[in-house]
Amino acid sequence: MTSINVTKDGITNTMISSLEFAIAAFPVAEGYSHEEFVPEEITLLATEVAVNAKDWRNKELKSSDWIVQIPDHPEKAAYTTYRVALRDWPSTSDFPATKPTL
Repeated sequence: MTSINVTKDGITNTMISSLEFAIAAFPVAEGYSHEEFVPEEITLLATEVAVNAKDWRNKELKSSDWIVQIPDHPEKAAYTTYRVALRDWPSTSDFPATKPTL
């Protein structure tokens, strides 16, 4: 579900549905146009969530910096893998919903 602006004769109405449903209910052949959009409030919230997630990630990286500097640390391999996952996380489809785990 998303927000759809449906316009005809200069009058725009907004509905919450899939774009496919909006087109089926208000056909282009009858003069309707359709525009899918994300409300500004949702965009701002998503941006805030992403910023908070990156802050958390940066703190996790900083708090584990010392471990990777110790060649014989018993958990060095696990932390190295974790840190790679942290660095890659913002470019994955799981971001920001699912945090990497150690």
